[in-house]
Amino acid sequence: MQKLVTWISILIAGCWLISANPVLAGKLVIKGSTTVLPIAQKAAEAYMAEHPDVKISLSGGGSGNGIKAIIDGTADIGNASRFIKQKEVNMAVTKGVYPVPFRIALDAIVPVVNPKNSVANLTVEQLKNIYLGKLTNWKDVDSTPGKIVVISRDSSSGTFGVWKEIVMEKERVIPSALTVPSNGGVVQAVAGTPGAIGYVGLGYLNKEIKAVTVDGIKGNEENTLNGSYPISRGLFMFTKGWPKGETMGFISFILSKKGQELVKEAGSIPLF
Repeated sequence: MQKLVTWISILIAGCWLISANPVLAGKLVIKGSTTVLPIAQKAAEAYMAEHPDVKISLSGGGSGNGIKAIIDGTADIGNASRFIKQKEVNMAVTKGVYPVPFRIALDAIVPVVNPKNSVANLTVEQLKNIYLGKLTNWKDVDSTPGKIVVISRDSSSGTFGVWKEIVMEKERVIPSALTVPSNGGVVQAVAGTPGAIGYVGLGYLNKEIKAVTVDGIKGNEENTLNGSYPISRGLFMFTKGWPKGETMGFISFILSKKGQELVKEAGSIPLF
């Protein structure tokens, strides 16, 4: 995963140097990842404040839906908390669409439990076995006895895709897992269920849930940047071909110094 992110960084490094050409007034439609949503919301508010003649429509729905939206032409920007899959590339090419990736931030996926749970650390292997259904009681991981309630994300989620690749090693999550459509849904489910475990992007951590370290390493900015935290990823915005007009203006803005400050305000990790 780290090698892939590094390769992507080199591939799109030039995107940081997008020229600040004048853009035309209009409307932008942005869809996709709920992990990227807080960043996009802050950036959209700031961008519209600077460009009052621009209207930005923003919605979640998951990374898969964001990428599908730019392929179908129903969005100008598709937010994704993972890189585009080969099958999505193939689908795009058959429709004459060439998605362009812009890495706009970094993120850590953090396991979370109810604050009443005494567990403080889990290994990647333990997380995998919990989500496979091999560990079913918290006493199995030296925590307060009680049934483990597994909370996961739906298959269109980029967060789920990264979790499946890194933690599950592409094995299937237990079918009885409660599937929710957003990071916010995970927070709500875990906060309201004493025996629950879920996983969220860094920007969704709050006092309603308790973050768990992984292999003794805390999911935070420092450990993501130095590569020691095992469940990390890039966050992306995809466009339909090389962006123009308002799309170019918005991408340029989010990759600017001010835009990266908004990334940090949203709880994610800026690129610089």
